[in-house]
Amino acid sequence: MKRLAVLIFSLIFATGVQASTRIKDIASVQGVRDNQLVGYGLVMGLQGTGDTLRNSQFTEQSLQSMLDRMGVNVRDIPLRTRNVAAVTVTADLPPFIGGGSRIDVTVTSLGDATSLKGGTLMLTSLMGGDGQVYAVAQGPVAVSGFNATGQAESLTQGVATAGRIPNGALIEREVPGAMRELASIVLELKNPDYKTATLITDAINAYALSRYGKRVATPRDYRTVVLNRPRDIGTTRFIAELGDLRVQPDTPARVVVDQRTGTVVIGKNVQISTVAMTHGNLTVRVTETPLVSQPEPFSNGRTAVVPRTQITANEQDGHLAVIGGSDLQTLVKGLNQIGLKPTDIIAILQAVKTSGALQADLVVQ
Repeated sequence: MKRLAVLIFSLIFATGVQASTRIKDIASVQGVRDNQLVGYGLVMGLQGTGDTLRNSQFTEQSLQSMLDRMGVNVRDIPLRTRNVAAVTVTADLPPFIGGGSRIDVTVTSLGDATSLKGGTLMLTSLMGGDGQVYAVAQGPVAVSGFNATGQAESLTQGVATAGRIPNGALIEREVPGAMRELASIVLELKNPDYKTATLITDAINAYALSRYGKRVATPRDYRTVVLNRPRDIGTTRFIAELGDLRVQPDTPARVVVDQRTGTVVIGKNVQISTVAMTHGNLTVRVTETPLVSQPEPFSNGRTAVVPRTQITANEQDGHLAVIGGSDLQTLVKGLNQIGLKPTDIIAILQAVKTSGALQADLVVQ
């Protein structure tokens, strides 16, 4: 595993050149975004895996209200069906989508249903943050997980209480606004950085001078770049042409550590000032082997358990090594010289950061 990590780092930095990236992949147009929708509905047709109406009273109330709207009076009749489940329905409304279009929806159980497999979502209104209904959802629920239970064993794979309905929602109301109504075109960087914003500005202006005869981009701050669209070109074509331009984005010096999984991600520009370090492990093992003491025959003694503890300590040798480098490849080679595990690397990086020798941001998750 350790050799594989060294090989990967060597392949990445063997050429010393970072691949360029399209502007559309590292920046987006400010104001062009999705809107979240949510609704409450019922899933029908389950094979006895729905909500227990006695425990999930909101499911029973919803079922009664739906039947009342359909002309069926069940107010005084106790319902004992297990084929119905109350669910929440969520979806993302894409920008500039028109009425009559379809989007995917996600269905998740609210009550004590064990599975939504085989169910069908009844007509459900999806509302936005403003309380307006923008779409309606209905259709069969696709569930990837399953849950099988017997008298002595149960088997669960995946999540059986959540599913999706591809193209399950129909757009009924359009979000106000259009591309042509944008007061100004602003590119917003997904990973804000001063140098990256400057590189995007230079690439756009170099293209605009040859294409339109003037500069069209101005960096506002480390997150946004303002564009001035020429009059003789449409907004959509203008953004499409600039989005295909390539730049080499700059990345901040950052080390991300995930202590739960032992994952360590080191950025390309991370540097460590020359330091000498050693890392040794002290292992203490405590073994309990109790003995049973039997009394002599025909005596008044009692059987007793005598504790017996054995403690051993083993401290591994710590190798002193000098670590420091101007690039990531040199840094990785220095860490691998000591022969460390991921947990040991995490501990060393935290200690190096405390000493002030790590010239990067240390993010611990």
